[in-house]
Amino acid sequence: MATTGQEYDSMAKKASPPSKKAKDLFCAFTIGGLICTFGQALSWLYTRVGLSEDEVKAAVPVTLIVITAVLTGLGVFDRIAKHAGAGTIVPITGFANSIVSPAMEFQAEGRVLGTGAKLFSIAGPVIAYGTFAAVIYGLIAYIFKLY
Repeated sequence: MATTGQEYDSMAKKASPPSKKAKDLFCAFTIGGLICTFGQALSWLYTRVGLSEDEVKAAVPVTLIVITAVLTGLGVFDRIAKHAGAGTIVPITGFANSIVSPAMEFQAEGRVLGTGAKLFSIAGPVIAYGTFAAVIYGLIAYIFKLY
């Protein structure tokens, strides 16, 4: 028996409880802000250690990616994301999580067909379309001398 659009909407409303928007916004803002503050603290720390500005610009994202990947592997990042919602989708941490999660999920299928094949299943399209958009923008900027 096929369901109509109205019946499906009714079933979906019954199955999913309404979200507490104010609480969700607060948690996303707070935890996202804490992640960014941690990144800024890393920047300060690396600067104090004596790294150059270019080295700091490379070390901070790498550190955040490694920490997120490890926390995702341990299952901690998913528990944080459950409470933080969109606050954990700060670009660096969200990217690391989107690569590690599918790789872990399909590791039982082997290193090549499981982990390797699924590694970029979520982040791959973002990388591909981002690169394509950058090339198109670069061509437009070059043609019209916008640089």
